[in-house]
Amino acid sequence: MLKKHIKLLWNILNSLKNKVCKWEMKKNKNEDFILKRIIDIAVSGIGLVILFPIFVIIGVLIKLDSMGSLFFIQKRAGKDGKIFRAYKLRTMVDNAVEMGLGYEIAKDDTRITRIGKHLRWGIDELPQLINVFKGEMSIVGPRPALPHQVEKYSKEERRRLEVKPGITGWALVNGRNILSWPERIKLDIWYIDHRSIWLDLKILLKTIRVVIFTREGVYGKDGVTRDYER
Repeated sequence: MLKKHIKLLWNILNSLKNKVCKWEMKKNKNEDFILKRIIDIAVSGIGLVILFPIFVIIGVLIKLDSMGSLFFIQKRAGKDGKIFRAYKLRTMVDNAVEMGLGYEIAKDDTRITRIGKHLRWGIDELPQLINVFKGEMSIVGPRPALPHQVEKYSKEERRRLEVKPGITGWALVNGRNILSWPERIKLDIWYIDHRSIWLDLKILLKTIRVVIFTREGVYGKDGVTRDYER
């Protein structure tokens, strides 16, 4: 009888322990989420103020180089698949998606403008700080996909939509467009399962090396950035 009661007590303690652990994990995740949002607002706000004069200069060069708007604005899928309008500096001719390779982009693509060739290593993505400030994106997270790409996701791949998309991310600093879509999504899901403020900091430091110094993965292995494919 005593043995039975001890076993019952042990099971109750184990159950309580599991519940406490889950509560602690949820609490830590919530705290990280709040801190991450504070960092996003601070970094994007300060970044936009500092970069504003640079955007003005680049904007003038873009307008002088080709006809069209300063920004390329495109619908993207955010957290939980919610559609938002992502901002980029325009690096291609107007209505480029309706010409040539469509959504795919080649290194020697004739749709890329003269100024655009000098922006496509990463600086063209910086206006997405606006999206970060608005709460549609984060500094770090999976890169935002196009709606038609999300429609083709499997159930597992849709996990990519569990967090806000980012300007940089784990897949970007580990191969970028050199990786196949399945490889990128696998890395993004790994990030979602292991995300933390410290991992974000590691990604930001790696971004400096990958984007500014090595500039690797701007295009695919064959020189073409491919549309979604399994």
